[in-house]
Amino acid sequence: MGASLRKEETKIESPDNSSDVSMPQWRVRLVLAVVLLFLFGLVYRLVFLQVSEQEFLKNQGDLRMVRTEIDPAHRGLITDRNGEPLAVSTPVESIWLNPKYFPSLENVNLALLASLLDLREVALRKKIEASAGRQFLYLKRHMPPEQAAKVLELGIKGLYSQREYKRFYPAGEVTSHLIGFTNLDDEGQEGIELAFNDWLVGEPGSRTVIKDLQGRVIRHVRQDSEARDGKDLALSIDLRLQYLAYKALKEAVIKHRAESGSAVVMDVATGEVLAMVNQPSYNPNDRSRLKVNSLRNRAVTDSFEPGSTIKAFTVATALASGRYAASTKINTSPGYIRVGRKTIRDHANYGQLDLTGIIKKSSNVGTTKLAQNLGSDLIWSTLFRAGFGQAPGTGFPGEGNGILPMQREFRPIELATLSYGYGLAATPLQLANAYTSFGNNGFRPEVTLLARSAQDLVSIRQEKVMPERVAAQVLQMLETVTHKGGTAKRAAVPFYRVGGKTGTVHKVGRDGYQDDKYVAYFAGLAPISDPRYSVVVTINGPSGDRYYGGEVAAPVFSEVVSAAMRLNNIAPDAFDTTAMVR
Repeated sequence: MGASLRKEETKIESPDNSSDVSMPQWRVRLVLAVVLLFLFGLVYRLVFLQVSEQEFLKNQGDLRMVRTEIDPAHRGLITDRNGEPLAVSTPVESIWLNPKYFPSLENVNLALLASLLDLREVALRKKIEASAGRQFLYLKRHMPPEQAAKVLELGIKGLYSQREYKRFYPAGEVTSHLIGFTNLDDEGQEGIELAFNDWLVGEPGSRTVIKDLQGRVIRHVRQDSEARDGKDLALSIDLRLQYLAYKALKEAVIKHRAESGSAVVMDVATGEVLAMVNQPSYNPNDRSRLKVNSLRNRAVTDSFEPGSTIKAFTVATALASGRYAASTKINTSPGYIRVGRKTIRDHANYGQLDLTGIIKKSSNVGTTKLAQNLGSDLIWSTLFRAGFGQAPGTGFPGEGNGILPMQREFRPIELATLSYGYGLAATPLQLANAYTSFGNNGFRPEVTLLARSAQDLVSIRQEKVMPERVAAQVLQMLETVTHKGGTAKRAAVPFYRVGGKTGTVHKVGRDGYQDDKYVAYFAGLAPISDPRYSVVVTINGPSGDRYYGGEVAAPVFSEVVSAAMRLNNIAPDAFDTTAMVR
């Protein structure tokens, strides 16, 4: 047995004594078998992966390298009626980083990077340190392309640029309340930008790309969908007139140290808003110091009692009733009238006044007596048809309805105050729209902030407010207000016939009407021979001794109308300026 064991041994020469050391053959065979089995398993696995799992592995690889990138859509252009740009989108770059590949802050010139990004170094450091574990972080949005290129030239790993669009407003604060603005993601936040966001926004496209491990695009695979740009929008605004109206209003608000002001210019026949301005305003291109109080488009959202501007509608109601003619005399002596426990006064004892005189002298007593005879139903109906108490329907965010009390029966004092503009409220836009009826043969056109095409003009929706003959009569009465002896001589425009009505109302405070706070109005039309424009100017809270509509609002009307006549080459219709003493 010992001999047989020796036969199974392998002899190996010993390194020290050159004698043979034996290794069992079964161990050699075992090792060889394990190696062969491992090689067989490896080959089998390779064949299995290449044949059975090829599609799965390909998809897994794509998931790690193939990406879908969004191509931003170009937001639609907003223009004025003549094609002048009011809101445009310009290409910008946004710098972002992938913190996973961004080097340690000790290996980055952070001071230089912060300088190029217009950021404080401390703030940038905190921002990057707080992003640990994330894969995406914006460092700076909406940078000029040339500035972003300098950032990328630093060659910092994990730092990338993304193409976006930024909204720019060429007219700045002049159109800010009307146009509004977008946020960093190019979504409308205020004004027209918000109201027509779905029209302007467009639809982003997408493309498939291959990126390396650091997120850099190394190959464009395919364009999945093309970006569809937003649609352009043409407004009814005339930017030239908008500039001039803004200048005139701003000067008046500063001069009279007023709290705020608004002005609206409308096309009498088409209902298009040709200018709409407010004070205070803001610069939509730099909102770093924006005050919330400056955001409102006051011409559309803010309602005040319109005061004596309503007297024109009371007189129109009287004429339309058939009970009065323009020459009918009303006794306003002794300059006041008692209604219940309240005394209603005029500025003076005007004695006998015809209806023209009531408008020219702005007699509260005269309109009160008309209202007492006419009753509330007739006056309320005229005001409602003129658009009071109803939203103009422009679709502008926050558009005000104003207030027109709906009552079965007005108390005598409520009827009296309604006749001269108290007890109801209107926005400047509503008042301008109401006054179009005097220049448009008694019809009030639907308001629009969009430019109307020739086809649109054929089918404008209009509300009949009063008979044509009544509108013509009141129009002539309104002209006398701007002549000598009227309440708005400063509204006169040399060589043109203009007309309108002043209004001055006490503001309402916590304890009722305030004796020393006013809102001043002027609502008018021009030219009287062939009315083209309805203009309303509102000065809220003028300070000092001058606070009447004829003193603070009427001059703005004169300046705006004068500019409109020049811009549109409207021929003069009045060469006798002796009556137009300003």
